[in-house]
Amino acid sequence: MTEDRVLDTVRRLSASLTPGDLDHTLSRITAAAVEVLPGVHYASITVKHADGRLETVAPTDEMLLGVDAAQYELGEGPCYDAAVDATYVSSPNLAADERFLRYAAMAVKAGIRAQAGVRLFETPKPSAQGALNLYSRDVGSFTDMSVVSQLFAHQSAMALDYAREVENLQEAVRTRQAVGRAVGIVMERYGLTEERAFAFLARVSQTRNVKLREVAAEIVADMEARARG
Repeated sequence: MTEDRVLDTVRRLSASLTPGDLDHTLSRITAAAVEVLPGVHYASITVKHADGRLETVAPTDEMLLGVDAAQYELGEGPCYDAAVDATYVSSPNLAADERFLRYAAMAVKAGIRAQAGVRLFETPKPSAQGALNLYSRDVGSFTDMSVVSQLFAHQSAMALDYAREVENLQEAVRTRQAVGRAVGIVMERYGLTEERAFAFLARVSQTRNVKLREVAAEIVADMEARARG
């Protein structure tokens, strides 16, 4: 790929990968892959959870759910390798790729002729990994994708970091709201001050060895159930 083409791709990536909440960002990453990257007709993201479970998110076509599931079941394929133990995997001609013989037969039937997997992120403990899956209907795609895939992964990682910060902040706000409601319920129910009501919730949390927000959620849910009769 020429330098001008790479620079143009970078500009388009910056415009396409606008950060938002996590679900929005994941969907924008796969949509941008189809819009911006050469030869890409479909895209999805594989998340490898801490327990080893593989999950497909933000597919640009529902057909990819079956295609990705086949890779997980067979334990082979570019998206499987990128999610599990490789940084970048390319297969410009799946039908002739001896690494993925079982999967390739199924992919070709689905109209997939070339494929690439690009590692997007790794998280610390509890560890999780994510890979971007790129699919093409054309043999010969992804023969010269290493530079562009690195650029895309970098841009995507920045957007994902922002999205995680937004998600963490939103979770913190939801937790404060739930705890605040629970404190109010305990104050009214037992005639306690705000400080004593919060201390009560904290003791329950410690005694039961559960998070404070879970105790708060239970109290709020109980109150709402009583209100419904």
